[in-house]
Amino acid sequence: MAGVDILATAMNGGNAAFIANLYAKWVTAPDSVDPDFASLFATLGDETKAVLTDALGASWAPRPTAFAPAEIGVPQPAPIDSADSRKATIDSIRALMLIRAYRVRGHLEADLDPLGLKRVGHHPELDPKTYGFTDADLNRPIFIDKVLGRETATLREIIAILRESYCGKIGVEFMHIQDPEQKAWMQRRIEGAPWRDSFSKEQKREVLQHLTEAEGFEVFCQRRYVGTKRFGLEGGESTIPALHEIIETAARDGVGEIAIGMPHRGRLNTLANIVKKPFTALFSEFGGESFKPDAVQGSGDVKYHLGTSTDLSIDGNQVHLSLQPNPSHLEAVDPVVVGKVRARQDMASDTRSRRSVMAILMHGDAAFAGQGLVYETLAMSQLIGYRTGGTIHIVVNNQIGFTTVPAHAYSGLYCTDVAKSVQSPILHVNADDPEAVVFVARLATEFRMQFAVDVVIDLVCYRRHGHNETDEPAFTQPLMYQAIRARKTTRTLYAERLVAEGALTNAESDAMYQDFVATLEDAYKAAGGYKPNKADWLEGHWAGLNSSRDEDGETEEPTAIGLDELREIGAALSRSPDDFDINPKIARQLDAKREMIESGEGIDWATGEALAFGSLLLEGHRVRLSGEDCQRGTFSQRHAVLVDQTNQHEYVPLNNIRDNQAKIEIFNSLLSEAGVLGFEYGYSVADPRTLVLWEGQFGDFANGAQVIIDQFIAAGESKWLRMSGLTLLLPHGYEGQGPEHSSARLERYLQLCAENNMTVCNITTPANYFHALRRQLKRNFRKPLVIMTPKSLLRHKLAVSTLDEMSNGSTFRTVIPEIDPIGPSEQVRRVVICSGKVYYDLLAERRDRAMTDVAIVRLEQFFPFPKKALKSAIEMYSKAEIVWCQEEPENMGGWQFVDRRIEHVLGCMGSAMTASRPVYVGRKPAASPATGLAKTHAAEQAALVKEALGV
Repeated sequence: MAGVDILATAMNGGNAAFIANLYAKWVTAPDSVDPDFASLFATLGDETKAVLTDALGASWAPRPTAFAPAEIGVPQPAPIDSADSRKATIDSIRALMLIRAYRVRGHLEADLDPLGLKRVGHHPELDPKTYGFTDADLNRPIFIDKVLGRETATLREIIAILRESYCGKIGVEFMHIQDPEQKAWMQRRIEGAPWRDSFSKEQKREVLQHLTEAEGFEVFCQRRYVGTKRFGLEGGESTIPALHEIIETAARDGVGEIAIGMPHRGRLNTLANIVKKPFTALFSEFGGESFKPDAVQGSGDVKYHLGTSTDLSIDGNQVHLSLQPNPSHLEAVDPVVVGKVRARQDMASDTRSRRSVMAILMHGDAAFAGQGLVYETLAMSQLIGYRTGGTIHIVVNNQIGFTTVPAHAYSGLYCTDVAKSVQSPILHVNADDPEAVVFVARLATEFRMQFAVDVVIDLVCYRRHGHNETDEPAFTQPLMYQAIRARKTTRTLYAERLVAEGALTNAESDAMYQDFVATLEDAYKAAGGYKPNKADWLEGHWAGLNSSRDEDGETEEPTAIGLDELREIGAALSRSPDDFDINPKIARQLDAKREMIESGEGIDWATGEALAFGSLLLEGHRVRLSGEDCQRGTFSQRHAVLVDQTNQHEYVPLNNIRDNQAKIEIFNSLLSEAGVLGFEYGYSVADPRTLVLWEGQFGDFANGAQVIIDQFIAAGESKWLRMSGLTLLLPHGYEGQGPEHSSARLERYLQLCAENNMTVCNITTPANYFHALRRQLKRNFRKPLVIMTPKSLLRHKLAVSTLDEMSNGSTFRTVIPEIDPIGPSEQVRRVVICSGKVYYDLLAERRDRAMTDVAIVRLEQFFPFPKKALKSAIEMYSKAEIVWCQEEPENMGGWQFVDRRIEHVLGCMGSAMTASRPVYVGRKPAASPATGLAKTHAAEQAALVKEALGV
């Protein structure tokens, strides 16, 4: 390192400030400083002088008052030989540079790999010789101004402290953090390795007990269930004492609920030894590869995907602990857990400190580095709509991903490098030093509680078996598995260490292990007759709700409200504070909204939505809407958050309807789909009394969140008995905007529909939208709702409703029959069944042509498919041809879903209907959802409308 670079890194700490201020004084008045320092400064080159000037800050910044060493308690340099004084000063500078280098780079020489396969390299910045020191300098005292807690120290002592602090079994990355308080806090807790020899005999025995339970469980399962996949924790058993320490530390600091998300590796061990799922229950599940939760409805899931919860008492503090179920898609559960934590905090009114509920996320090393959802979840961590006060991340670092070595798995130095993007401290620790692991777990938790930020623990361990217990890892990693086979287990090594220290005897260690094995044997014997007492999925916050397997979906709940309430909400929507500088265009929109409410006519889409939200708020239900730019609305239609044009203050009309109402939260999200949708799903699972909505800026944006849709939204109830009332708003409709902004991929949701798992709608009127939103919370069960929302219909003169259609006993209509005057039903030659925006194209063309022999029926809800309502809407047209018309290509949209279902409805009417099956009208099959050429779009649209009407 060049001399100027070394000095640049040294300008930090008390001694650096002293030198820089002294230099500033010398620049102004060379005779005002000690001659020895004057001589030193005079010998510096221009670049080095610039470094000293930079240390004082910008040239225009106010300079601190220059002070002599005595003014800060630093001994005056003795008036001795100039060369000696200069050498002492340079030694101090060099020592400070060395100390800072260890703070920044010390982790590079830490002893982190239990297998010893990764050679700890020599880094020149950690070598005293780089700074000009020689072996002759090792024992000479150097003034370091209480850095490292010492006024003076020899170079040998400085190096010993630094090596112990930063190059032992713990490696710390924290100097990338920009907050000085956070850096100083971490520095104080690390330097001097204060955790060494801080564990009492009782604490050491407790750590050994946790390791005994972790190892004993895995060994027992390996012996009893040979050849059964369980994705065991062998090699990473220190995870269990780490989790215990995190939970206990958080509980002592006021956390009352902890939600855990993790992959399959070590899940059964965590279920048993952390979340306290009974061993008998776990062993009973080994009888089959798949398990149906509590032997009730649904498909169930493999045992290493399941979750559970429990209540613990820790030092008198009650803590609710839950492990979330999740699929094999690595890291998909991350935003779900964080969303659940946010919901629980909001429900507890913990909206400032966010200390009452905490998330623990466990990761594999390859997944943490490779999966984009990790970054998306980290990126939400400090955003106003998504922050939760910090998550503890534990990376169970096997040093391999299935068969992929780190050199092929990530580009950075560590698998945890992505966490630096949000300035999280990263604590690397050797998993074969359980005390170091426990200390790091405590440190991470205390840091989170102090600063409300994410913290990452990189638990460097190994995987004793292959990817699962039936895999042969030596095929691809022979050297690693030679080392693993030769290595004693973490529990064995720690027990031997404690025996050597005199903390316990061999006999006590053996007895501890045998006692636990006996407990497992008893549970194993009882597992054959184990029966779960009850399903717990409709307890707690879900109490009072029921499950629903109604395939018909024909029963509609009352969702209308009184006209007076609608007008009260409407009045709030159309006003702003007197001192609020509102944008003139918005003011005109509010005036138009006021006219709608006063007349009761012409209610547009955005107003219908706002009336639904407001009605729920008045009934005590909170509403949460998030998505990209959803406050204004992608199409400038919502304007749910008004912005003062003078000071940019915000005003939310829906939060100002009346006193003591519930509140709506509307957040413009980060540009993420999978992360944000997962977050909102987690929120909805935790809080069934709040209407939770996610809006895609365009419907196709949901493509990026398909894993969340497939694995959680569509299948979560069937697999894990976890309901969700999450609503997805997906703008959809063909307006010539090209392939990416036409289709929300309706067909994908319909393909996922079965067993009444969710509701899928393509709605044509603001009133029906109003009822659909209210229905989400008026049912006595919860289902995800997917709505194909309009774009051009947001301002279409025909796509409007009346207040009466939201009041006076009105309700959601799954099918809207023909409403225009047409000829007698027996003279109708064709019935066109359609859904969404194309209805208005058909209607306009029919009116232009004054046609009276074609009826148009709107299918507002695709699933659950409304067989009875559709039959009622078409049965009077007994001689008519039945046409299904859609805008999408034939291989997309609703056709392949409705084809057989409409045929079934026609079949139920027997010979009364001439038609036996529907005819398709729409775009021809295509690879792309739509053309990108406006003229081509217009021609295609005109052609399909005419074909549907038979003209």
